[in-house]
Amino acid sequence: MYETRYILASNPDEAVAALNSAEDGKFLAGGMTLLPTMKQRLAAPDCVIDLANCGLSGIEDLGQTVRIGAMTTHSEVANSEIIKNQLGAVAMLADHIGDRQVRNRGTIGGSVANNDPSACYPAAVLALGGTIHTVSRDIPAEDFFVGLFETALEDDELVTAISLPKPELAGYAKAPSPASRYAMTGVFVAKSADGVRVAVTGAGEDGVFRHQPCEQALTATFSADALKDIEISSDGLMSDIHASAAFRARLIRAMAIQAVANC
Repeated sequence: MYETRYILASNPDEAVAALNSAEDGKFLAGGMTLLPTMKQRLAAPDCVIDLANCGLSGIEDLGQTVRIGAMTTHSEVANSEIIKNQLGAVAMLADHIGDRQVRNRGTIGGSVANNDPSACYPAAVLALGGTIHTVSRDIPAEDFFVGLFETALEDDELVTAISLPKPELAGYAKAPSPASRYAMTGVFVAKSADGVRVAVTGAGEDGVFRHQPCEQALTATFSADALKDIEISSDGLMSDIHASAAFRARLIRAMAIQAVANC
């Protein structure tokens, strides 16, 4: 066994101060990644700072955007009337993350900050052109997702909320792993006054990314038929025990077609 201090922070400033005072501290949101890695001895923080009492949950309709607190659970996102009415594709995405236990504990902020290459939320945030708010700054999604499990966050930077612009149309589809329900490949499509954005998760060697050929095809004609004959390269895609890069390339097309149909 190893010794770990537990701190229940009462606000974001207290949480950051506790992290800075620790030798190897970690923020605890829903615990869907941190706790399993601690159980497997893959992580051994000397201090765990629980964010549950920091006032970081909640959903607000701000007119052009919807702001979602970082500690808002997947279940709360899926069942929110604001999300259902203004960002229906995000509600559907959240409702298909993991199982009921995961959805009741996991948080949108924890998922985005962890940037698991197979997580669903990064595709939505990137495709919608969202903004990640932290205790110190606002980071556009384009600059936030850096690589596998890597983001633009500083070591002591805490995500407080995510803002998502309201699209004209949006849809999401994923091919889930039968065991974990993570996305082997997931595609989020969003159309707005600024154009069409398509983001792919679960397939890229560097994590979530925008798919230019799909964007170009849908910009010309926004329909599922526009995607049926485009070339999907396997370059830069993952091959693992779940699927080869070539198979993931086929999944990108299939999931993009389904995502448009879901709009």
